[in-house]
Amino acid sequence: MSLPPMRFVATGDAFITRRLASTPALWSLADVVRDADARFTNFEVLTPGDAFPSAVSGGTWAKAPEGVIGDLQTLGFNMLSWANNHTLDYAYDGLANTAAALDRSGMVHAGVGRNLAEAAAPRYLETVQGRVALIGICSTFHETAMAGQQRPDMAGRPGINPLRFTTTYTLPRAELAALAAMAEASGVNDGHKMRVKAGFGKDEPGVVLFGGHRFKEGPAGVATEANKADVARTMAGISEARRQGDYVLVSLHAHEALGTDKAVPAGFLVDFARACIDAGAHAVIGHGPHVLRGIEMYQKRPIFHSLGNFIFHNETIPHLPQDFYDKFQMGLTENVADAIDKRSDSNTKGFAADPWAWKSVLARWNMEGDETNLVELIPVELGFGVARSRRGTPRLSEDEEILPHLARLSAAMGTVIEIDGNIGRVKL
Repeated sequence: MSLPPMRFVATGDAFITRRLASTPALWSLADVVRDADARFTNFEVLTPGDAFPSAVSGGTWAKAPEGVIGDLQTLGFNMLSWANNHTLDYAYDGLANTAAALDRSGMVHAGVGRNLAEAAAPRYLETVQGRVALIGICSTFHETAMAGQQRPDMAGRPGINPLRFTTTYTLPRAELAALAAMAEASGVNDGHKMRVKAGFGKDEPGVVLFGGHRFKEGPAGVATEANKADVARTMAGISEARRQGDYVLVSLHAHEALGTDKAVPAGFLVDFARACIDAGAHAVIGHGPHVLRGIEMYQKRPIFHSLGNFIFHNETIPHLPQDFYDKFQMGLTENVADAIDKRSDSNTKGFAADPWAWKSVLARWNMEGDETNLVELIPVELGFGVARSRRGTPRLSEDEEILPHLARLSAAMGTVIEIDGNIGRVKL
């Protein structure tokens, strides 16, 4: 049986910490979003209410008023993932309060749950054109954010659907031997040896550990590999969603890069995204590094390795715990504005100084059956260089750098983007 035609739209990170004012610029953006059937964004904040902040965060304690969910719905979005590095910024109460707010809104949301089964489960959007499944997963997180597997005799743990991975560095034989000798002489691996003796670890033949990092013999380089159990769980979810719905989307939140270039995804992310398509997903929507990454057409379906920032209010968070101030040796008399100034060195470093954190695209694509028949990219800008109070809210852009930049990143993945005025189209 053939699938009904479906129109999709997706953005990257919606780090929305303040309410959106109704403006003509937002109306124009909403017109583009609402033209699709399935309309996705990544919700990278919490609406934790009066929950206590966690001792660790995703970098900034991402807190917002509940009304921002309604603002996203007014823009037209009807599905989101919130499995990301901020999901546990306000511990389990913050997670529960956000889940309740999302439930009240009626927004389809995925990637987080009271246990691992809930976090990994496909969630479904009902549209006139058919049923769209969403699976959310995240590779960038503190280990305490992982949802726990439930047992017959023990409850699971709230958290995100995790995509763990291992990193292995390779060195030529002589350098590897020298590293092994340094590890032995320094005692850097004594803790690991004690864990192995106690039965809580194991030695891997051919692997040298040093400071928690894995090294093997080979040409100098680095390789990453996704956790097999996490991959298998995702493939099972896609299999279920293919049978229970018409179309399947996978949302992947990932910061990991190949080397030091944030615009190039780590190898395990490329492999994982392709495996999702092979298993039956119709698109993989990437976000997380806060910059654009290339678009890959794989098996005639899109992999958006990162759609960058869509909303970026990370500088106007209303409150931050003292833990944030402690990072910058700041005391109780200083405030949020002081802390943000200190972190950015008065807008001279970090995201505030990176123009590509404030330029992105809105992706829209059409599918009929298992093949894509249109992929368009619409430039968006967030106000690089303007005052903090006006920075981070999106508007359609006429910036002539955005589409050529994305075309170059995509060309490295074998994708051709043709630019027609202010719209980019993937050559299919």
